[in-house]
Amino acid sequence: MSINLRRFLDIALKPFHLFKRRFPLISYIVNRLLTMTVMLFLLGLAIFGLMALAPGDIVDQIIMQQIFNENQGRAGQNTQNMSADQLAAMREELGLDQPFYAQYFRWLNRVIVHHDLGVSMISRAPVSFLIYSRILNSLLLNILSLIFITIFSFALGVYFSTKAGTRIDYAVTFFALVLHAFPGLLLLILLQLFASVSGLFPVTAYPPFPFSSAPGKFVFSYAHHIFLPLLSAFLGGIGGSLRMIRATMLDQLGQPYITSLRARGIAEWRVYFAHAFRNTLNPYITGSANLLAGLFSGSLILEIIFAYPGIGRLMYEAVVQQDINLVLANIMFISFLVLVGMALADIILALVDPRIRYGKE
Repeated sequence: MSINLRRFLDIALKPFHLFKRRFPLISYIVNRLLTMTVMLFLLGLAIFGLMALAPGDIVDQIIMQQIFNENQGRAGQNTQNMSADQLAAMREELGLDQPFYAQYFRWLNRVIVHHDLGVSMISRAPVSFLIYSRILNSLLLNILSLIFITIFSFALGVYFSTKAGTRIDYAVTFFALVLHAFPGLLLLILLQLFASVSGLFPVTAYPPFPFSSAPGKFVFSYAHHIFLPLLSAFLGGIGGSLRMIRATMLDQLGQPYITSLRARGIAEWRVYFAHAFRNTLNPYITGSANLLAGLFSGSLILEIIFAYPGIGRLMYEAVVQQDINLVLANIMFISFLVLVGMALADIILALVDPRIRYGKE
């Protein structure tokens, strides 16, 4: 019986094996998409479970806000205490009386079938609108950081690999190690204090007026406001990337094929840039996805300290207020971007390095 089952599986899966051998890269992309789907599903389930373990819920937040309004004595607001039946009815309306897995599948049904991320339980605004209004700011900040880190890491890493063993090489390596080990939170606080004391830069990272009111003025003001947050993200990532590229270049320059190229009289600049430099792309492309994920995770604290209206600050506010719809949508969206970045890094690696062919036997 087991032999027949194995033969049946071999026959049934034969088209998939043929497709994988003929189109290895496409097969790899499909496998990554399926893996991403499973990971996002399990991540969402874990988020609902963790939010269920947290003390209180969104209804408690509403009651606390009501008590705060009562203490402030704001005129024109309804400050009557809600009864237990009203609280139970509100929890039932929001689905909070159900187990966390039932809430999760209810959310999945709404997202997949109706393409609706729901509304924020605090502001009552559509979650998709809140994410769209913030994600562009976070993407701009993190992509600019990644571009500057990439350019300076390669430029400095390749240059100082030619100065190995000199005093300037030791100094740069030391400062790169310090930057890599320096606490990011402390760096943000120091830059915030510098902006406050010197007055050279704003203490907030976003202009106080919208882009539509004055586009030209907004661009210059944005560059002025974003300089210190961008500098902190750059300093936090340049240390590790610079050390990795320098070490990879030195490793490549010590390989026998470099000695062979030099013995054949190949120009030194071609040895560096056409051969050794090209082989440093592989580890950096692989690590760039992790670097982008680190930038996104680190931007949460950055956005809070510098009052930058990004997705990290939005997620922090949603977690504090236990707004489950907003928390889940934020985390799933950021996780999706990170997983897509990792998949793209692997695909680009296969395109850059002809030795890599995913799925070929």
